[in-house]
Amino acid sequence: MTPYTPLRPFLASAVALLALAGCERKSTQSGAMPPQSVDYVTMHTQSVVMTTSLPGRTDAFEIAQVRPQVTGIIQKRLFIEGADVVAGQQLYQIDPSRYQAAYTTAKGLLEEAEAAEITARAKLDRYRNLVKDHAVSRQEYDDALATEKEAMGRILNAKGQVESAQVNLNYTKMNAPITGRIGRTLITVGALVTANQTNDTATITRLDPIYVDVNMPAITLLRLKRELAEGRLKRQPDGRVPVSLTLEDNSAYEFKGRMALSEVNVNTSTSSVVIRAIMPNPQKLLLPGMYVHAQLEEGTDPNSILVPQKAVSHNSHGDPEVWVIKQDDTVERRKIQTSQALGDNWLVTAGLQDGDRVVVTGLQKIKPGGHVKPTEVASAQPETTENLNRGH
Repeated sequence: MTPYTPLRPFLASAVALLALAGCERKSTQSGAMPPQSVDYVTMHTQSVVMTTSLPGRTDAFEIAQVRPQVTGIIQKRLFIEGADVVAGQQLYQIDPSRYQAAYTTAKGLLEEAEAAEITARAKLDRYRNLVKDHAVSRQEYDDALATEKEAMGRILNAKGQVESAQVNLNYTKMNAPITGRIGRTLITVGALVTANQTNDTATITRLDPIYVDVNMPAITLLRLKRELAEGRLKRQPDGRVPVSLTLEDNSAYEFKGRMALSEVNVNTSTSSVVIRAIMPNPQKLLLPGMYVHAQLEEGTDPNSILVPQKAVSHNSHGDPEVWVIKQDDTVERRKIQTSQALGDNWLVTAGLQDGDRVVVTGLQKIKPGGHVKPTEVASAQPETTENLNRGH
């Protein structure tokens, strides 16, 4: 007979509890896990205005160096340094006395020539009638005709001298050749200036409008031409390319300009093409030489698909991928192609279609073929109506 021990009832109870726990665990493991909750956005084709952002510098629309055309002493300076001047406005006065004397002399010679011509013409008129009556010889008539023509020649010569003297006299008033803002004066009253000197007396710069020169990579120019040719981009209705600016302090420039031209030659050292834009500058805020970022509106892509950046991951090869929810609420990993970051989105060029459902949250707990509990969230719509930066 087996002796009775106090531990036997306790061991029996423990074995029963372990068996029950094992059954419950087996039941739980054999049951189906609930589907993972995820949020998704539905892909839609949309019209997006594409822009390219390029660094550049401002350049003056017109620059004129003020230089004297005659020699003399500066008598007056008639402008304020740093002020705006208009074309034709007098800037300096050169001593005109010697040029006034030359003009007066030339006028006197002209009057003498005109008086001599009057006498010669009167004599010729008399001889014209007398030669018909044989009162004077043909030789005398020919001499009178030559004298009258010689007097006419002296008049023309005297008129040329008067005009030359008048030009030199006018040059003693140094006027602004263009409208713009004049800088500091480089000469003072009493200074001697000479005709055709190489040193400027002042410089005038036209600031409104102003040029912006940017360097566009040749590969970007090729892409734009290809997209336009394929119809992926549509030009602006007026055919122009609008340009906006971001200043060096990251503030947006108030006015919008347009692209004026692009060079036909590629810089071999930088593989870029110079693009020139014309910007309005009524407040004279932009000055030549300033560093800016220009946004060129390439055109409108009517069939863009934008996917949120947080929905995109990369595989071991670095290829972008997204999780797509199929019709039966299972998920699959799909490789896509992207071109540029547009705000918080990627522009998708291949791999997604209109109507695809892309997972944006809950990516860590899903696997290919797994069922999910999808909840739709709104996609980022404001980017579709704004100009989007494509970089360079």
